[in-house]
Amino acid sequence: MKLFSHAHATHPQWRMAAAMVLAQLRAQMALPEHAASPPLALLYITDHYAEEAQAILEHLSAELPEVTDWAGTVGVGIAANNVEYFDEPAMAVMLCDLAPDQYRVFSGVAPLSASGREDGSDGFEAHTALVHADGGTPEVAELITEIAERTSSGYVFGGLASSRSAVAQFAVGSIGTLRGQGAATGVFRGGLSGVAFASSVGVISRVTQGAQPVDRERRITEADGNQVFRLDGEPALGVLLERFGLSLDRLPETVARLRTLLVGLREPEEPSHRPGPRPALRVKGQFGADVLVRHIIGLDPTRGSIAVAERVPEGGYLAFCERSAQAARADLMRVCAEVREELEPEEAVMTLATTVSAGESDASPLGARRMVGAVYVSCAGRGGPHFGAPSAEMQIVRHALGDVPLVGFFAGGEIAHHRLYGYTGVLTVFTAAVEAT
Repeated sequence: MKLFSHAHATHPQWRMAAAMVLAQLRAQMALPEHAASPPLALLYITDHYAEEAQAILEHLSAELPEVTDWAGTVGVGIAANNVEYFDEPAMAVMLCDLAPDQYRVFSGVAPLSASGREDGSDGFEAHTALVHADGGTPEVAELITEIAERTSSGYVFGGLASSRSAVAQFAVGSIGTLRGQGAATGVFRGGLSGVAFASSVGVISRVTQGAQPVDRERRITEADGNQVFRLDGEPALGVLLERFGLSLDRLPETVARLRTLLVGLREPEEPSHRPGPRPALRVKGQFGADVLVRHIIGLDPTRGSIAVAERVPEGGYLAFCERSAQAARADLMRVCAEVREELEPEEAVMTLATTVSAGESDASPLGARRMVGAVYVSCAGRGGPHFGAPSAEMQIVRHALGDVPLVGFFAGGEIAHHRLYGYTGVLTVFTAAVEAT
């Protein structure tokens, strides 16, 4: 497997941006370390181009006839190596050097099953999957769980499309569509789509949180739906008000403070029927991937409860938290170090930590050649502005991983494991064995 070719560009006219992207891709595909005819493309566009999604796909497909399969979506921002495009028209493309039997593109007209096709004729088995979804789809969280259960690892990654105009997903598969679906245009509205990967594709994926606990974790001793009635046996509303010195008699002050607070929810344990890897161990003072961050959406003084934007796991755990740029930066550096740790000796990870702390922008750690490409999906509320400067989030990733081909988008919700997250980033790296010299 060779390096994935990738390109990105911004321009008010999408055809000009496409021309710049194509020029970059063709230059890379001519290099010996890149594949000359990669079959799979990932395409991300900002919502400035959303209305032209079909025209963009048709144009790029015609200019890149060697590419037989396409997947992607739209975001209010998109990402590439070392750069973020927010509030400007832009596109990013990555061409993946994978064999035809290593992946399958799926969508509403070509659903993913345990064997890849509904009739099971090609014998493909999905190990993991990149998932794009429309957040307006009913029961989208349940559909994500269902997709994860169709993979042998139980782990999927990706995000919800985000757009201030049209929402679009790209999904073109060379194996075709189900009978009776008619001709598919490759641009879809609603539902889920993406790419499933076989176990022969090396993938390392991590979730980085963007919120930090500001209180100890408490057990949810009574809950119903999205209502939390008791924490550690005490009325939940009373716990909240006492912990933060709030009062319902000073309602404007209380409401203002609640707008800055969120909750981190954790199941008592990972459900035993879930296959695949368990979330990584949590770092003290930070949330791990087993925590879902959600808004507080209401108070009920009569019943002494609080309402949150998620079904609450009775018997699980809740911690009040706040969004924190410092915590987000530290956690992003942590997950990048974890990725590197799987690829190289411990000594190199220590060098990486020193390099990133020193802010050396030209860092390109040893062993980066084992990473052939990466996808990064981050919350639309993160990005450079949250990290303190334009493109700051992607610059952290660049400093940690080196000059790895990378594309991604800023989502309305992030997908990892079998869950839908918020205020997180999901970093996924594709790897290849280092050839002997």
